[in-house]
Amino acid sequence: MKKEHVLHCQFSAWYPLFRSLTIKSVILPLPQNVKDYLLDDGTLVVSGREDPPTHSQPDSDDEAEEIQWSDDENTATLTAPEFPEFTTKVQEAINSLGGSVFPKLNWSAPRDAYWIAMNSSLKCKTLSDIFLLFKSSDFITRDFTQPFIHCTDDSPDPCIEYELVLRKWCELIPGAEFRCFVKENKLIGISQRDYTQYYDHISKQKEEICRCIQDFFKKHIQYKFLDEDFVFDIYRDSRGKVWLIDFNPFGEVTDSLLFTWEELISGRNLKGDFSEGDTLEQDSPAFRCTNSEVTVQPSPYLSYRLPKDFVDLSTGEDAHKLIDFLKLKRNQQEDD
Repeated sequence: MKKEHVLHCQFSAWYPLFRSLTIKSVILPLPQNVKDYLLDDGTLVVSGREDPPTHSQPDSDDEAEEIQWSDDENTATLTAPEFPEFTTKVQEAINSLGGSVFPKLNWSAPRDAYWIAMNSSLKCKTLSDIFLLFKSSDFITRDFTQPFIHCTDDSPDPCIEYELVLRKWCELIPGAEFRCFVKENKLIGISQRDYTQYYDHISKQKEEICRCIQDFFKKHIQYKFLDEDFVFDIYRDSRGKVWLIDFNPFGEVTDSLLFTWEELISGRNLKGDFSEGDTLEQDSPAFRCTNSEVTVQPSPYLSYRLPKDFVDLSTGEDAHKLIDFLKLKRNQQEDD
């Protein structure tokens, strides 16, 4: 995998070529000061928050006396930076897409940070919703700091113009998403995207699903993408129509799901797990899905979660927990 392959998978590189096949989207240049804010390692303070948390009133005068706020001039006050011009552009784009969007950067979406959102979803209605997800996401940080990880060429890193991508929000059923692997412009493998769950309809319809994806690939994707080795994600709706979702580099930086990269690169044992009863054609791609509930696995994003108490503290959602935390810190200082 070379750096140019990564560049070709940027959203703005492929979207103009396949606009009619995918979800309506808006691309906005990301100002440098916004990038700096997103990469700031300080306490999570969300800019542009429209609904500040309400603080409960103390139950008694004694409790009110117990809460003492420092007047020390050296105490740092965290204030979220404001980006009025960018905020306006983002809100206009969100409104043009129906009022709710799925956000991402040039390559990645903050899928590992969905747990921190109030709705436990990547559905965003304001810039503050997007900032909360982006500042909590390791995937977004990797886009900024290690976009060319696993690349084999030693050439200098190309200059990247970072972009905020806003995609019209659509309720996608996880069991209808598939990842497709292409080598030398040949579709060699298809994997169930949400491999942690068993979907009965996939096991029963895999031949039909495979043929449907093959037809879509041959008609719309093959020989039209900028590289001959790549990965693309699709969504097959209830009517059987296939939608293009994303492109990814053909290499370790992309999750191989139910395949291994050794299998995909070498081409060996790709169809080794198919039973004799399968009637897929010889030249058809290998198709892998979770075959039974016994093989169901935990979500790969669980490891990114934090305890709820920590989340409440970092977002200021629970005033009582914040008060308890301040009391604890004061007691520790008195003990010292």
